[in-house]
Amino acid sequence: MTELYVDQLVSRPAETVTTDTPLQETADQRITNDVGAVVVVDDSGRIEGILTATDLVRAFSEGPTSPDGTVTDLMRADVATTTRDTLVSEVAATMIERLIHHVPVVDGDEVVGMITTLDLASHLARSQ
Repeated sequence: MTELYVDQLVSRPAETVTTDTPLQETADQRITNDVGAVVVVDDSGRIEGILTATDLVRAFSEGPTSPDGTVTDLMRADVATTTRDTLVSEVAATMIERLIHHVPVVDGDEVVGMITTLDLASHLARSQ
């Protein structure tokens, strides 16, 4: 079986927001662009965190959130990243180990895409 690389499966660029983006704006961006997660970056484009649909649901289920809140209030700073030349099997193993669905793809400090469990499932379905 031929090994695949991340670059062969990345379906789209990653959606990014800055650390001071309001939560409502971030939620709207997720819905408009039909993405399950946004990558939080600083002013120079370096990754600061990730905010997923699960993070938002968890926060809202725990009680009211401040209307003035920003993504830094809810984002997770512990972000697994990968590069275009990483084997898909390695990224899949990381997703399973860490129980995550989104892994930003980086080139140096720049976010260039996102690989998701949906990308992996789509590839598996097409290859059958």
